Amino acid sequence: MPTLSIHFDPAVLAHLVKAGGDDTVHVTLSLGGGDRIGTPAAPAVPHGPLADLMKAGLLAEGAVLAFHQRRAGRQGRAVVTGDGQLIVDGQAAVFPSPSKAAEAITGNVINGWTLWQLPDGRTLDDLRRDLAQGRHGG
Repeated sequence: MPTLSIHFDPAVLAHLVKAGGDDTVHVTLSLGGGDRIGTPAAPAVPHGPLADLMKAGLLAEGAVLAFHQRRAGRQGRAVVTGDGQLIVDGQAAVFPSPSKAAEAITGNVINGWTLWQLPDGRTLDDLRRDLAQGRHGG
């Protein structure tokens, strides 16, 4: 028996999170890779505060961001969507900026650019500085 692997685009997850308890959500599955059936959906175009980082190749769709505030006992995890928003674990909304996403977890107005980190420890602010200095991957 072959193994079935299902990967959801972050935009699909965001839609599911927004759906209410009585809503019906229709999901269409298709074969991935070169065996694609039908017309593929147009790729999402990044916009908003994270768009420049994404367009420069410094931040990718599906990137996982995290933070841990030991003294406050808080931590968070978010995934970057193709259009440059953040899906935050445990939150029903999709957030347009790093600071709004961090505020949803901390309950305080906070600079999300310096709080959210990639798995390698770099912050979004580090990526923004790299872009300003012309150091980018795209």
